[in-house]
Amino acid sequence: MALFIAVAVVIITVISVGLFWAHVWWLPVDISTHGAAIDHQIVLTLVITGVVFVLAQLGLALFVWKYRERGDGRKATYSHGNNALEATWTTAAAILFIGLNLMGYKIWAKMYFTGPQPGAMQIEVQGQQFAWYFRYPGPDGKFGPTHIDMVDDATGNFFGLDREHDQDSKDDVVTATLGIPADRPVELILRSKDVGHSFFVRELRIHQDLVPGMMIPIHFTASDEALKHQDGRYEIVCTQLCGLGHYKMRAFLQVMTEQDFEKWLQNQAAAQ
Repeated sequence: MALFIAVAVVIITVISVGLFWAHVWWLPVDISTHGAAIDHQIVLTLVITGVVFVLAQLGLALFVWKYRERGDGRKATYSHGNNALEATWTTAAAILFIGLNLMGYKIWAKMYFTGPQPGAMQIEVQGQQFAWYFRYPGPDGKFGPTHIDMVDDATGNFFGLDREHDQDSKDDVVTATLGIPADRPVELILRSKDVGHSFFVRELRIHQDLVPGMMIPIHFTASDEALKHQDGRYEIVCTQLCGLGHYKMRAFLQVMTEQDFEKWLQNQAAAQ
């Protein structure tokens, strides 16, 4: 029985490593300028923890075999523990995880503690049960004020704009698709209309919670690589359980050339 368990542990370990090595389930295409650094951090973490996993599993198989109950009547043996060894691997694990955290912190800081490049295009993103809506400031470059009492989904006034009286609101463009140009810095201003939501585009390596009452900025630049896959169209999903319709809360990111984006935005403005 001990031999069977030891062999099973080894086989499971080999299969697990093989699946990762063959990239059976792997990271999706990266379409952002910051994605390479994030992917490198993920791969580094997987390699280090993978080595630890393999050593731990092979050690488990060895101990199962070494301390088994013998067929000649000898009982199974066991260790009462070793304080020095426990302190050593606990310290090593702490150093390892703190080190990985510090390395990842640099990437995080570039995305969240450093502002967008000057001239970045601002887009407001509103999450609500159970849809996404996006607002562009229009030619004047200014977002019009929002009025809670004027929010009306039935008439398509998702942001509560008063286009008749607020000058800055007249040219605001509201869409159900997030259209952006490639190779241009973009700043998203995230807001929730009702409950907690979470904005996730896996190909952008962007994942950010939305908190009611807060406006949360994130920034990125989609690379030309985005135009080479899926016709530049990528899924936006909510990863925060936000109600019975959570499963259908999705929209799409459309990455375009600068020229195509300008045409698209003009068409969206004409349809307001």
